Amino acid sequence: MERFDPQVKFNSELIAKYNRNTPRYTSYPPATQLTENFPVSEFHGAIARGNEQKLPLSLYFHLPFCQSACYFCGCNVIVTQHKPVVEPYLDYLSRHIEAVAPQLNRDRRVTQLHWGGGTPNYLEPHHVERLWEAIDRHFTFEDNAEISIEINPRYVDRNYILLLKQFGFNRISFGIQDFNPKVQETINRVQPEQMLFQVMEWIREAGFESVNVDLIYGLPYQNLQTFTETIDKTLQLDPDRVAVFNFAYVPWMKPVQKNLPKDELPTASEKLDILQMTIEKLTGNGYQFIGMDHFAKDNDELAIAQRERQLHRNFQGYTTKAGTAELFGFGLTSISMLDDVYVQNQKRLKDFYRAIDEGVLPIEKGYHLDRDDKIRRDVIMELMCHWTLYKQEMEERHHIDFDTYFDRELFDLEALAADGLVRLDSEKIEVTPVGRLLIRNIGFVFDAHTPEHNLERLSKAI
Repeated sequence: MERFDPQVKFNSELIAKYNRNTPRYTSYPPATQLTENFPVSEFHGAIARGNEQKLPLSLYFHLPFCQSACYFCGCNVIVTQHKPVVEPYLDYLSRHIEAVAPQLNRDRRVTQLHWGGGTPNYLEPHHVERLWEAIDRHFTFEDNAEISIEINPRYVDRNYILLLKQFGFNRISFGIQDFNPKVQETINRVQPEQMLFQVMEWIREAGFESVNVDLIYGLPYQNLQTFTETIDKTLQLDPDRVAVFNFAYVPWMKPVQKNLPKDELPTASEKLDILQMTIEKLTGNGYQFIGMDHFAKDNDELAIAQRERQLHRNFQGYTTKAGTAELFGFGLTSISMLDDVYVQNQKRLKDFYRAIDEGVLPIEKGYHLDRDDKIRRDVIMELMCHWTLYKQEMEERHHIDFDTYFDRELFDLEALAADGLVRLDSEKIEVTPVGRLLIRNIGFVFDAHTPEHNLERLSKAI
């Protein structure tokens, strides 16, 4: 097997030229293509087709509650300190499971499970046990299943961490965002350095297989010096994976961001300096650049999967276990990603509850993929996961002549090749080290859905 080259090159001129709004391609077509009035019968039909193929399962459970608002947040959350809200939500979540699980062939085993939010550790220990038992009652897990959870480090103790491991969670993720106290106070996410290191100590003691931490650059009062200190402390913390997200200031879409001092946001050039430093420090200290905003230690399963061309991507981001698995989302706003159908659940709690009370699946919108969608999805994901696309593989998989099918796209790629983002030859398309930071732009060439004039709701590539 050819050794994967982890090198990624930073070119500020090309980044400035190509840094436009593009989809993140956690799916193709992007979730923006899902439409209302989607017939639920299409979802049932997709389940039946997956049953015939006995495709493995990936499960996502959305736990939307948070005790306080983080001013940078762009997630679908419900901020409340009224803990009794959990009880009815778990009731309806269990009923949601009961409505879907019996339709699934029991031979279809779970290879991946994720609890996201919101704040999943908003749940008290007895709530965790209750939801876990509801899941375990309806699904069968592979022995090596990836079972992960996101936590807010401000609301856990040693016993809670040990409890999660006892139930079967083997991967865990928590948000740091920034170690700087002034930045933390500004974004309403105060979590002292000592506390973060203590939480990591508990996680290591519990024996989790992999730990991910999230950082965000572009927040108020950040600069190159302060974020360099954050990266240095993150390296001391020694997580297995690091996600470094670019903050998108969109108060017209996320009103909570109006609490942030706009005048204190770093400039575009400062953000690029921060990004360059981050990439150089992480890749210079044993982390492999997986793609976009994700890094993993060279010996982490994610990095190994990329080198062996076994990496995948879905609504949870980069993953090793998904493969041909179909993703089923449970709870408010969550998305199911079947082979040829995507659906998203209701976004408002009362609508989610009402649908289940009426005996129907709480689906708000959906999309049915055609053959062209599936081919383009394969192409985009191959480039995003492995940096190189071999045309013959796509031709054999989809029974097409690649150069004929993608004649227009190959023409468009020539401009990117001229700028050094890709290398083109008769056998393959290869993303260069310079192009890896702009992989969203390269994927966009193959996007037949997202029009140039309808990108304002999307984040910038860098």
